[in-house]
Amino acid sequence: MEAKKQDRGLLRIDRDECKGCGLCIEACPPKVIALSEELNHYGYRTATYAGSGCTGCGICFMACPEPGAITVLRAVVHSAARTALEGSACASN
Repeated sequence: MEAKKQDRGLLRIDRDECKGCGLCIEACPPKVIALSEELNHYGYRTATYAGSGCTGCGICFMACPEPGAITVLRAVVHSAARTALEGSACASN
């Protein structure tokens, strides 16, 4: 059985800011954004996140012309190797 990959990011899409241009949909590498069937109060079909599969790359955020319409949250991964590297900082820094 194949283990499910953990999401590395999470999207939040503000339905009041999104104008449904579709630029984020085209830009998304894992293709986890689509247009909703519902309309927002301006009459636009807005972007919607599939709920999983986000890599946290932020390309959708960069492609979006509406400030504040998309927020990308990146997951912080704590591994033993990373913790060991952070704990061995040079004393001169």
